[in-house]
Amino acid sequence: MSFFTSLDTSASALTAQRLRMDIISQNMANSDTTRTEDGTPYKRKTVIFEEISNRPVFADYLDKAMYSKAGYGVRVSRIVDDNTPGSITYDPTHPDADENGYITNSNVNIVEEMVNMISASRSYEANLTAISTTKAMINKTLEIGK
Repeated sequence: MSFFTSLDTSASALTAQRLRMDIISQNMANSDTTRTEDGTPYKRKTVIFEEISNRPVFADYLDKAMYSKAGYGVRVSRIVDDNTPGSITYDPTHPDADENGYITNSNVNIVEEMVNMISASRSYEANLTAISTTKAMINKTLEIGK
């Protein structure tokens, strides 16, 4: 695994975690939305990651002779809706209340979203640290040649 491969791996994780943070922010912003364009309450979205396992580049053929197969990072494979039902509250004055006076809220749990946001933030910070460490190793390697 070269220095550049480790930078690519960390960069892919930074991109994936940034998108995860965007989706978490969207969930939190819409936690009180009881009616979307299709007339239903907002559904929480989650990000599904997958490993980037193979990239057909020439370096792969050279690395096979020297190293065992390693992953190349992570990417977002899809964003899916969470179909768990939202809570139901009684509020006959609400414009989205049904004929019995009940409204269906979104299924976003703010506490869960905050935990996910902390997790994504820590993951992002860990990958920034990995990039900084790789840069330091590159600099030390270049100093050897002086």
